[in-house]
Amino acid sequence: MSGTGAAGQSEIPAGQGPQDAAGQGREPERRRRRRGERRGDGEQSMVPEATFTSYYGRQVVKPAPWENDIPAYMFAGGLAAGSSILAAGGDLTGRPALRRAGRLTAMGALGFSMVALVHDLGRPERFLNMMRTVKLTSPMSVGTWILAAYSPPMGLAAASELVDVLRPGTTRGPLRLARAVGRPAGVAAAALAPPVAAYTAVLLADTATPSWHEAYRELPFVFCASALAAASGAAMVAVPVAQTGPARRVALGAALSEIAAEWQMERSMGLAAEPLHTGSPGRLMRAARYLTAAGAAGSLLAGRSRVAAALSGAALLAGSACTRFGIVKAGIASAKDPKYTVVPQRERVDRGERVRHR
Repeated sequence: MSGTGAAGQSEIPAGQGPQDAAGQGREPERRRRRRGERRGDGEQSMVPEATFTSYYGRQVVKPAPWENDIPAYMFAGGLAAGSSILAAGGDLTGRPALRRAGRLTAMGALGFSMVALVHDLGRPERFLNMMRTVKLTSPMSVGTWILAAYSPPMGLAAASELVDVLRPGTTRGPLRLARAVGRPAGVAAAALAPPVAAYTAVLLADTATPSWHEAYRELPFVFCASALAAASGAAMVAVPVAQTGPARRVALGAALSEIAAEWQMERSMGLAAEPLHTGSPGRLMRAARYLTAAGAAGSLLAGRSRVAAALSGAALLAGSACTRFGIVKAGIASAKDPKYTVVPQRERVDRGERVRHR
């Protein structure tokens, strides 16, 4: 009875329930701002804009359960792809040391990449199970088949180099055939290398993880440039200075392209770029920028000094690895904080409503 007395009736107008009265004048500032923009009356709200929230502040997106195996797999796959491209260039321009280093680096890097992937999967047959179907809408399925297509020609090109190393001058039997298929296999591997370097970026961007999804425009360019920078660095470490000319030029161009693509990526990501600058991912990304820039600068001097070439190459390799680890860790961090999911979604809703009411 106390809730329906005269005092209660005088405070709640007729025809209006308690919830309406409680909500009167407390419309969220965002909604009132939109209404004011549509009417053009310049209405100002006395209520502060509501902050983001999620269910009990818990994460909205489940973080990827990845450890260091996956960024290592991505780095090594990119290194293999870039090395195949450099090896083909060395073969076609008469630089046997560059060709050999590229082919053998590609073989070693791809082998390490597959070991890291299988270790993450837990059992080797899980990788084989991914090849039971072809699903063009799945970056994982497409990437598996890209690797399956790239591996045989890359392996044949590397085998031809091993024949030359172990049995130089052999011109008979199967060894002669292995040497003969080296060039066409190397060119085929180089043709398939760009998708190998890029598909892991597409795989990340196709998820709901905020810092990966918001980077979908530029992330493939970052990964491809990083792969070429790493491959050039490996060549500068392993190849005599006299034959590193193409590798040095590619290193400079790839490093500058990676830095520019990463800068543009962070601009386009908005709030989702924040994890790239904080904590462990931030330290890795800063190290990647410094190492890549140092490697690019060192490549200008690498043609005169074997030591400068080796140091620059090592810096480019380390910078490329830091890029992969930093981006993977930043994505996992963004999934753990609901802010990076909720705030961009509300901003997209606001933008859509403003467009509809213009």
